[in-house]
Amino acid sequence: MVFRQIVHDDLGCASYLIGDEHAGVAAVVDPKLQIDEYLTLARYLGVSIDHVLESHNHADHVSGHGRLAVATGATIHVHREAEVDYEHEPFDDGWELELGSLRVRAVHTPGHRPEHTAFALVDMARGPEPWAVLTGDSLFVGDIARPDLAVDKREGAQAIFRSVHEKLLALPAETEVWPAHLGGSLCGGPGMDMKVSSTVGYEAAHSALLQERDEDRFVERAISALAPQPPNFQVIVEINRGPLDRRATEAVPLTPRQVAQGVDDGALLVDVRTAEQFDDAHIRGSVAITILQAGFGSKLAWLADRDRDIIVVGRDDDDARRAIQLGAAVGLRNFGGFLAGGMTSWRQDKGPTARIERLSVDELRERRSADASVQVLDVRERTEWDAGHVSGSVHRPYHDLHAVPDGIDPARPVAAVCSSGHRAATAASLLERHGAREVIHVVDGGIPAWLRAHPEDQGG
Repeated sequence: MVFRQIVHDDLGCASYLIGDEHAGVAAVVDPKLQIDEYLTLARYLGVSIDHVLESHNHADHVSGHGRLAVATGATIHVHREAEVDYEHEPFDDGWELELGSLRVRAVHTPGHRPEHTAFALVDMARGPEPWAVLTGDSLFVGDIARPDLAVDKREGAQAIFRSVHEKLLALPAETEVWPAHLGGSLCGGPGMDMKVSSTVGYEAAHSALLQERDEDRFVERAISALAPQPPNFQVIVEINRGPLDRRATEAVPLTPRQVAQGVDDGALLVDVRTAEQFDDAHIRGSVAITILQAGFGSKLAWLADRDRDIIVVGRDDDDARRAIQLGAAVGLRNFGGFLAGGMTSWRQDKGPTARIERLSVDELRERRSADASVQVLDVRERTEWDAGHVSGSVHRPYHDLHAVPDGIDPARPVAAVCSSGHRAATAASLLERHGAREVIHVVDGGIPAWLRAHPEDQGG
């Protein structure tokens, strides 16, 4: 039997190559946009990718089903209620696909989306019961899917309750659970684990939410701490439902002069180097989003405007090309190119640069004690702010910084702080872009560390 999990680390997405090596046939489930890994793995294993299975119309990433269909001639299968506009074979609950000795059975599990389907896997050479279930965006390791991306959140949570209890938890306890997302994905809740798999029995025994048998209480718990909806999600769904997109994403190299002209024309300049490199020297007006940490594509989707070009600045050309691929995975196609040669070429061309001051949490606290003009901007999510924040600070999530926020004086020093320093890096660059004169990037810790060390600074 062929069974391989392929993880898109930036988005926390998991897809699967499944099949039968002896029969020489395979299917890809929930493919990511970049399909080279599937093709390479299929050649290595000696199987032909004849089928593509979609658990649902994804809202957080662009599917590679169109590219796979063109590259392999595979048939795409998706539940009838997906109502897609591309050539496919629709299925209903209970539909089965035979891949040699592997039987794939559709288990309709609405909730995350009305068409959502899990796939139970049966190894007919060993036994008639499922040994694993690809749960898609219904049941994750440690959590369930968010219910608010396609229907009313309560309606979605009610459907997930029934799907989980009537379908998934009804499978044998030893059935392996292989989800479509890992921790860090925007399609799940805070309990999602980075662990790649689990079992039905373990999740039923150790998930407080799954142990809640009252539907109304389950629904309240499921919707009580929903994070902001994924950026660009409606656009991504429409791309995934629409005609098959076979286009390659172009990465056009630009000279420093072309980059400067692009910025003058209104392009968004995105610097994908490390936060340290950005703080030391960057092109003024650029936004810092490193590709060296997970979540680049989602962060870019929060901030990008589909009506204007995006220009990428990397350490080198490879970084820039990778960033453009990650952006394409979340539905962004308006890339104007990248700075050829990276930031080095800008410096060699004697282009002007700016820098941002870096302070640790302790250094910021000392600076604030000595200088009352220093402002603190907390750029975490609302739930994090409500759980505890510093007295006198102003709150605005980093992805909502479309201008210097109310309560912040752009003429006075302002420190951007989060929980670790990662989101603060992007926030500091946005503050500078929007006209703040003296910006501080708080690193090596954040608000939780501050309040643990100095609980007396807790705000009301």
